[in-house]
Amino acid sequence: MAVPQSRGPRPMRNAIATLFGGSGFIGRYVVQRLAARGVRIKVVTRDPHTALHLKPLGEVGQIVPVAWPREITAEALTPLVAGSRLVVNFVGILHERRRGDFRRVHEELAGAVAAAARAAGVARLVHISALGADPASPSAYARTKALGEVRVRDAFPGATILRPSVVFGPEDRFFNRFAAMSQISPVLPVVGPETRFQPVYVGDVADAVVAALAGEEAVEGPFELGGPRVYTFAELLRYVLAVTGRRRLLLPVPFGLAEVLAGFLEWLPEPPLTRDQVRLLRRDNVVSGTCPGLDALGVAATPVEVVVPRYLAAFRRGGVRLRTV
Repeated sequence: MAVPQSRGPRPMRNAIATLFGGSGFIGRYVVQRLAARGVRIKVVTRDPHTALHLKPLGEVGQIVPVAWPREITAEALTPLVAGSRLVVNFVGILHERRRGDFRRVHEELAGAVAAAARAAGVARLVHISALGADPASPSAYARTKALGEVRVRDAFPGATILRPSVVFGPEDRFFNRFAAMSQISPVLPVVGPETRFQPVYVGDVADAVVAALAGEEAVEGPFELGGPRVYTFAELLRYVLAVTGRRRLLLPVPFGLAEVLAGFLEWLPEPPLTRDQVRLLRRDNVVSGTCPGLDALGVAATPVEVVVPRYLAAFRRGGVRLRTV
């Protein structure tokens, strides 16, 4: 899809931005960048107290945590975005606590945010989807992400859709999880060792969000955000072991067995693996080449090797955890 040519960034100082789910992994980096540009920010979050760490990123009163309303409807959300020029929806979940959670969060909530933004006369809406979003996917996560994009487009035709691959950075749940596992287990199980990934740096995703918000003209995409290199799952785990200085056995787990095991793990409060995630792992998570990417937004992709060793150093013997935003 062709990308509309921008006439340059718009002044953002004193503009109001409402960020749904802005206290999360990607959101905090976007908050930091918008605050540096003088944007006044409302961070909509389930518990405002969990977003207090964002306030020092701006001046006094510049960043305000706001609680979600009881009902997640366009009518209930419209007052939250009233007066805002910019809106970003970061909200997504990796597993369901109750049946239908993917549909409620990825479809219904996404549509409600977009409809509220349209009703409030918002100038720019950025919606964070996921690489691999596909209405025909066997994974409910990928299916509902794709259907959520449709709802966003229907409610706010000029919305910018961003589809990041696996996002890495100091707070990620990917490299950190496997580095932590390597500290206590002599074996690292690998579901889909040949499945390919194209990890993208969280700072690059944040820069893409800001570029989409700051452009003189709306850029719709969808944009597929991937890093500069493709790796197999097994290659990424070997890299984690090399960086942390550990020797562990990588144990390939067949997809069928993984689904059986995941059926039991799903009962845990924070399951390390679900059956839906196993279905996701059957497909590569790389950019298609048919959609614009980071470069179309003026962002140069950062290699894994530039960033990951700095924060995985904490998992080496005697390592110290880095301070993050």
